[in-house]
Parts: sequence; C-alpha cells; structure tokens
Amino acid sequence: MSTATKPALKVKSKQRARVTVLDEYDTSADDKKRISLRGAPGKYFHVKALSDGSYILEPRFLVAREAISPRSLKTLEQSVANLKKGKASSPIDLGRFSEE
Repeated sequence: MSTATKPALKVKSKQRARVTVLDEYDTSADDKKRISLRGAPGKYFHVKALSDGSYILEPRFLVAREAISPRSLKTLEQSVANLKKGKASSPIDLGRFSEE
C-alpha cells in the first residue's frame, strides 16, 4: 500500500525575513468552529485566510470618542438620528462594482 503525497508548493518570492514563533498552544474549535485566543491584545481581529491553510489575525482597536473631531461626531449623531426616524435614501445598487 502506498500513500500519495502532494508535491511541495514552490513559491517564487524575494528573500524575506525569517518568521519566528513567539507562542504556541493547542486549542480546539467548539461546535460553532470558534476558538479562544489566550492573551489576546484586543477583542476584535481582522482575519486573513491564506491558501496554505494558515491564518493571520490583526488586532483592531476602537478609537476613543475623544479622538474623533466634534464636527464628525455631530454629523454621525445626526445621521444615526435620521436613520432611526426612517429618514434614509433608498438602497444603492453597487452591483456594477462587483468583480463577477
């Protein structure tokens, strides 16, 4: 009985810095395919799934309210109030911009 293996994927790229592993641990996904990240720097992450089966998680942090200009906050609050009152334009069709 022989086992067939996939040929190694050859990647042509410029010389890159060596990747090092800072932390390793085992975890299992729950029924909804969720995992827990120990010592995570934040609650929100941007996930990139790569073709080689690896994932890149980039932490995303919310901006403090004080960091947003008063003019932008006023506009945002007016927009939310109008949306709650039902004052909104009809949906915009962005279909022509799709990559299909």
